[in-house]
Amino acid sequence: MKRAAIKRGLLALGVLLALGGGVVFLLTQPTFGSARTGPEVKADPGRLKAIVVKLSQDFAPRDSTHPQNLDRAAEWIEGELAATSPTVTVQQWQVEGVTFRNVSALYGPASAERVVIGAHYDGCEPFPAADDNGSGVAALLELARLLKAHPPRGQVELVAWSLEEPPFFRTVSMGSYVHARSLADAKVKVRGALSLETIGYFRDEAGTQHFPVPGLSLLYSTRGDYLAVVGNLGQIGLTRQVKAAMQAAAPLPIFSINAPVAIPGIDFSDHLNYWKFGYPAVMVTDTAFNRNARYHTALDTADTLDYPRLAQATEGVFEAAWRLSAP
Repeated sequence: MKRAAIKRGLLALGVLLALGGGVVFLLTQPTFGSARTGPEVKADPGRLKAIVVKLSQDFAPRDSTHPQNLDRAAEWIEGELAATSPTVTVQQWQVEGVTFRNVSALYGPASAERVVIGAHYDGCEPFPAADDNGSGVAALLELARLLKAHPPRGQVELVAWSLEEPPFFRTVSMGSYVHARSLADAKVKVRGALSLETIGYFRDEAGTQHFPVPGLSLLYSTRGDYLAVVGNLGQIGLTRQVKAAMQAAAPLPIFSINAPVAIPGIDFSDHLNYWKFGYPAVMVTDTAFNRNARYHTALDTADTLDYPRLAQATEGVFEAAWRLSAP
């Protein structure tokens, strides 16, 4: 199955590259610099680490076969969000007789359109799940603190999703599917949704960044020292906005890709469910298994992450939230 996916990805990439330089521009979405629009903020690396440690140790394992741990994690996340927002919502649904929960909070004034930023708090199997996705949740909760101190100009919703991991990935049981469907049912207009997916692992050595199909190594750095903004070919505008905002706010390198979902990884997170309801959405990621060999193993522990660079990533997402939410 993996070999077939790579074959499909190579075919899709080959067709795109054969179309010439304009398509390379389309894939990589180069930006040419922009000024910060929001206030300058500083995320706290120590707080980010404490959150990852708590999730990966106190609440582990956080997979669907340990719903009691997911419940405890959800209650804790709810308390953290309640300290930063007066409007916190717990969304419940049942899967095979077990109740699961999304937890969300609103920031800024009500506006015609909303920006959604989320991270899944469940983990894969009985593993610590520090990078995947304690790192995303840590950034989400630190973002909540920053948005409380510096309210955005339009409405931003932060949401912690459950059930992103197998066996529920790509099913209607995913927390992000439940959340996206509820927004669509309520006719909420979403300017953009960002999935913070596995964003805390960095390496500076050449050759530490790998790719789902070989041709991408011609377009991107082989040093695993950056984050990627990832979307399909329908998300070009949002990708450029998020990428430019993050580049304006922090020295962390930010790359991007817009490509067909035939390339493995393009739709490997919660953002895919917002596409299903017609909402623009992208993933922000350290590229997971394309860089971090500890992904989905017992070695994905809190001590392996780079918290100063995770703080820079959080500052970049804060700027994206501010920029996207502007009336």
